[in-house]
Amino acid sequence: MVKHEPLLSCRGVSKYFGAMAAVNNLNLDVQSGEIFGISGPNGAGKTTLFEVISGIDPADEGSILFDGEDITRHLPQKICHLGLARVFQSNACFDSLTVRENIAVGAVYGSAAAPVFPLRFRPKTRERIEEILHEVSLSDRGDEIASNLSVLDRKRLMFASALSSEPKLLLLDEPVGGLNPQEMASMGSLVLAATKRGITVILIEHVMRFMVQLATRILIMHHGEEIFIGSPKDLPQDKKVAEVYLGEKATKGLAKYLESRP
Repeated sequence: MVKHEPLLSCRGVSKYFGAMAAVNNLNLDVQSGEIFGISGPNGAGKTTLFEVISGIDPADEGSILFDGEDITRHLPQKICHLGLARVFQSNACFDSLTVRENIAVGAVYGSAAAPVFPLRFRPKTRERIEEILHEVSLSDRGDEIASNLSVLDRKRLMFASALSSEPKLLLLDEPVGGLNPQEMASMGSLVLAATKRGITVILIEHVMRFMVQLATRILIMHHGEEIFIGSPKDLPQDKKVAEVYLGEKATKGLAKYLESRP
């Protein structure tokens, strides 16, 4: 049996703010094709882990390998050009640009082959932008100024901008925060469609029902450390997760929900 190397591998990764370890000696492997979920209480170190992986705030200790390359000390733009894209929790759109122009920024500057001053788009780039607009259900809003978009459409736009860089790995930080159930289902469909195109996804999310619908494995963090990693179906049985994060009522509700799923 052939053993495949992880697409992303973190070994002994730590990030300190003063004496506090926001991420503490974390080990993590994510395989190609996975939807890998991360959750935990506020302040557990989830977003800091994304900052470390994406190069925005490099690790103080440990190493990170992405697609076989050590990216521990790489600059964010180099990591992006290697095929790692990120969708932020807060609005990261260019509000004064149109929807189509926002996606174009990702398509042009997110590519390793991008010229420094791209005065004209290649025909293939234009075609890909239109394809992505269709994929995220924004075809009819391409000329809309981003600041006029609803919360859902802003999230779709940030997702589209990340897709336009043709990533191998997509980091999503709370993609359904502030959405209603119908809108959550819409975002879930986008995530699944991305994986069908060969993109691996790591998502941070507090909405556990959304998480367990999508994730193949889930990591629960607390005080910068792993307290659980495994299949979603095993979450309700973990006493520490119930104690420090979900609570008794939510744990029982999650167990009942998982039992009702085929």
